Amino acid sequence: MKMHFCIPVSQQRPDPLGGRYVLYSVYLDGYLFCRVRYSQLHRWNEQLRRVFGNCLPHFPPKYYLAMTTSMAEERRDQLEQYLQNVTVDPNMLRSDIFVDFLKFVQLDTFSITTKTASLDVFLPDGRNIPVEILTSDTAERVLEVVSHRIGLCQELLGYFGLFLIRFCEEGKLSVKKKLVDFELPYVSLRSADVENCKVGLRKWYLDPSLDSVLMDCPAAIDLIYMQAVQDIEKEWAKPTQAQRQKLEALQKEDNRTKQFLELSKEVRHYGYLQLDPCTCDYPEPGCGAVLSVGNNEISCCITLPDNQTQEIVFQMNRVKCWQVTFLGTLLDMDGPQRTLNQNLELSFQFSEESRWQWFVIYTKQAFLLSSCLKKMISEKMVKLAAENPEMQIEVPEQGKSKKHHIQQSQKDSSRFLPRKSKIEMAKVDCVFGTIKEEDL
Repeated sequence: MKMHFCIPVSQQRPDPLGGRYVLYSVYLDGYLFCRVRYSQLHRWNEQLRRVFGNCLPHFPPKYYLAMTTSMAEERRDQLEQYLQNVTVDPNMLRSDIFVDFLKFVQLDTFSITTKTASLDVFLPDGRNIPVEILTSDTAERVLEVVSHRIGLCQELLGYFGLFLIRFCEEGKLSVKKKLVDFELPYVSLRSADVENCKVGLRKWYLDPSLDSVLMDCPAAIDLIYMQAVQDIEKEWAKPTQAQRQKLEALQKEDNRTKQFLELSKEVRHYGYLQLDPCTCDYPEPGCGAVLSVGNNEISCCITLPDNQTQEIVFQMNRVKCWQVTFLGTLLDMDGPQRTLNQNLELSFQFSEESRWQWFVIYTKQAFLLSSCLKKMISEKMVKLAAENPEMQIEVPEQGKSKKHHIQQSQKDSSRFLPRKSKIEMAKVDCVFGTIKEEDL
């Protein structure tokens, strides 16, 4: 599946020889990932092509004369598409050429040298695991180090991930993004520009039934238990009064962790990820909303203009497609670094009473929400594959290639079709961009 790369910002800079070059600000999942020149990306593409041949996506050609504004915009758009498409191949994602280049540009952008450093990784119960790493260690490597420290089985690492999490003073937490395998946690934490942000370890699956896969690993059970307790305390999971009393009683008893988790599965929104309060346009524009995502559904608690609340649930089999629109205002226009005050929206098309409608959500966690939707689709495909071994397809999941089998009719019913929309030119101080989920 494509990753959420976009290039909403570019800037002309003078070079030492008296000419000028364009510096592209590359964002991943809505956060600044690196700043890079066309020449750097061109050399990287040539290196990849020597290894992977013609399977690479189209790379924009060189221009030997000055570019017009429209040519520069076309190149920016083509580079953005290239970065999205080059991440589809899981073999490429794991290659040294791919990873080493992205490690270099992350370090270079934020002027961080490779050195030994200490990084605190927080568990759901609030404890932190200090680990000695290199500043150039990827999230995949840091996860391996942390898992070794806590005794988590290596074959279960795919069920967990590292996240940037903001811990608010009032006791609430906000998951900002999941770190992809080739991101550098040390760099991402320092460049996120989010107050009270930490690197946290959480499970990374949204199908609660997958808990059963982890029940033979004590460290995995402990992590699931910690997160279940945290989700109830933070009111992400919503037990009834009777369920809460039973769960509290089990917490006080020894060796009742598995019983606690079994009862937790009956709790509303168990294993869901809850987003920060946001706004939406359903059933009318300007409504407040709290979204919880998990178990193959999007659950919305909507506050209407008259302060009445309405619960709406969208099953994923009713969702046809979605897209994230990146709309931001440039800051520091004349400074050496152009930064972005971003506003994001995620819109998805769903079926209601035999007709298709659009639901628009305005949230800075739009890319995280999109990642959750992709995760649920991937998990659904794997489950269908286990039930229907007739036809082979490939279900990639961020750097891991898994081959499964699925019936053609079910594969087609799960696909996503892009919404074709025209992006209008913005004012001088604004940039627009759209990422479409058209590769599922």
